[in-house]
Amino acid sequence: MTIYILALILILLALLGTPLFAVILAVAMLGFYYLDVSLSVIAIEVYRIADTPVLLALPLFTFAGYILAESRTSHRLVRLTRAFLCWMPGGLAIVAFIACAFFTAFTGASGVTIVALGALLYPALIEAGYRDKFSIGLVTTSGSLGLLFPPSLPLILYAIIAQQMNVGAKVAISDLFLAGLLPGLLMVLLLSFYSLWENRRSPIERPLFSAQEAKSALREAIWEIPLPFFVLGGIYGGFFAVSEAAAATAMYVLVVEVFIYKEISLSKLPAVMRDSMVMVGGILLILGVSLASTNFLIDAEVPMRLFDIIQAHISSKIAFLILLNILLLILGAILDIFSAIVIMVPIILPVAINYGVDPVHLGIIFLANMQIGYITPPVGMNLFIASYRFDKPIIELYRAAIPFMIVLLAAVLIITYVPALSLVFLQR
Repeated sequence: MTIYILALILILLALLGTPLFAVILAVAMLGFYYLDVSLSVIAIEVYRIADTPVLLALPLFTFAGYILAESRTSHRLVRLTRAFLCWMPGGLAIVAFIACAFFTAFTGASGVTIVALGALLYPALIEAGYRDKFSIGLVTTSGSLGLLFPPSLPLILYAIIAQQMNVGAKVAISDLFLAGLLPGLLMVLLLSFYSLWENRRSPIERPLFSAQEAKSALREAIWEIPLPFFVLGGIYGGFFAVSEAAAATAMYVLVVEVFIYKEISLSKLPAVMRDSMVMVGGILLILGVSLASTNFLIDAEVPMRLFDIIQAHISSKIAFLILLNILLLILGAILDIFSAIVIMVPIILPVAINYGVDPVHLGIIFLANMQIGYITPPVGMNLFIASYRFDKPIIELYRAAIPFMIVLLAAVLIITYVPALSLVFLQR
């Protein structure tokens, strides 16, 4: 009875705003005490995660993303894509999807993308003749588009947790980087086709292609264009390990934005470093204590008991994946993506493997659903960020985001039931 009372107290503390890492740590300590296991195992888990070589990629890519967010990269990126794509039907909408996906992939934060790029894209869409409802829905949805593209922080975090659990096939960060490419492109393509269909009768202004503007935009962004090729080419060309690619990317971005573009002064650099490391510190703290609680869950055979319960009612892999998508959509709407990964992956991963789901494929399913969770009413985070940023009623944001959400749901179903889309580049 005491254990249930303590569990209720912990739930109440979480609802009242107690820091997540404190609640997770308390759960782990309570669980190990209940199982009569020495609490020193928690310290061992924290040390084990600190000693993980691939963990270096997390702070380095985060630092690079924060530098890009503080510079005028967003302006150059929008100008570049606009110069080359705006002549197409629905070109500006496609520009928004591509620019936001690139920016979110490197910054790892969809809210930052809405704030940074929304101020550029929303007025431009209205001026070009796109309807207000469509424009605000597009900008809100685009904020989370890049979560499946490397070097997205959620991809790295999922891989680290899956590696620490050591169940099923091995999960490498480089595998997840490759696995996210086609599903991410599918989402961008489906949204682009929807945008073309939705605006087929609208009097959209389409400027003529200007070779001079394209050349000027290309010259302005010449130092940032190589970034995706730098990361992917370095890793898959065999020049870098993932952690080395992260270090090289951070150094490259630092030199470009501070010494070449000179948009971040040396006096401002310590503040950028501090802000990025505060975010990383929070993630690592939650990650360390969550792995300790994961050990408790494994010792208590929670995943296996959960699997037995689910299997008693659901024997089909297809039905399990439907249930998984519903659960992840709900979680994505009420939890930020990092908390959802560290809390739920240790529970879901062993169950999914027992149903024959590849762990890399599961990672892509997980993040694709989390991406939609950002715009899922009533509490999707990006809906509130966009409401505040553009001074729109939240109900208006709900209505604007729902059509885009339906398109992304169709993409998630394809990603879920066509595993080859995620695994085609991998030898699995």
